[in-house]
Amino acid sequence: MSATPRLFVDADLEAGSDIQLEGDQAHYLTRVMRLGPGAPVRLFNGRDGEFDAKLASSAKHTANLSLIAQTRTQQTPPDLWLLFAPLKKTRTDFVVEKAVELGVAEILPVLTDRCEVGTVRTDRLQRIAIEAAEQTERLDVPPIREGASLDSVLSGWQPTRTLYFADEAGDDGEKPWGGETGRALPMAAVVAARGSGPAAILIGPEGGFSPAERKRLRSLPFVAPVGLGPRILRAETAAVTALTLWQSIAGDWN
Repeated sequence: MSATPRLFVDADLEAGSDIQLEGDQAHYLTRVMRLGPGAPVRLFNGRDGEFDAKLASSAKHTANLSLIAQTRTQQTPPDLWLLFAPLKKTRTDFVVEKAVELGVAEILPVLTDRCEVGTVRTDRLQRIAIEAAEQTERLDVPPIREGASLDSVLSGWQPTRTLYFADEAGDDGEKPWGGETGRALPMAAVVAARGSGPAAILIGPEGGFSPAERKRLRSLPFVAPVGLGPRILRAETAAVTALTLWQSIAGDWN
């Protein structure tokens, strides 16, 4: 990976143009990295690809950059969303960071019956997504949508997008985690059978989905229940596992 600083910016990017950075980004280049005039910087904005630039000048709170040339054209990520029940702070941060690294196009916190957390700071999570995109050579930053109830998400769902629902439970209410009857098929087999196309992965909270939520999910034609192995995974592990499986079978890893 290049040692040249790489930053996500909102400004339009075009060879020969100049842009000014302020605040944290200017501080990072001039105070943290201690760059001087002429130092190289790489920029992307999620629309115009990636550009080489150089630091032209700086002041106490600003940094002026001159764009040199486009080095990579814009690419579209796989049409994969991640929906997950919010966890406690550091674990939610982990899920967002890894989801960006694994190439999701959108991230949506979903509030379920057994959520550990009732509110989500999407502005903070968006900053984590930007940092992950900068570090992993992505040319876009997936948006972090506002948290919404599972009911409202399902009610407004477009049926052309498959929703892979990580269902770790069985149907026998008298046994731990529902016993062995009614278990979902392995995710790899389900994704391989359905092939590519718009998709989303839904990961529930630590306590799993409630019986009512599970019943509704399994009743919907666009939902595909999937299993993630013989062990009960922590929610953040389940998210990484499911994203990895989908990308390796139907995503851009091939």
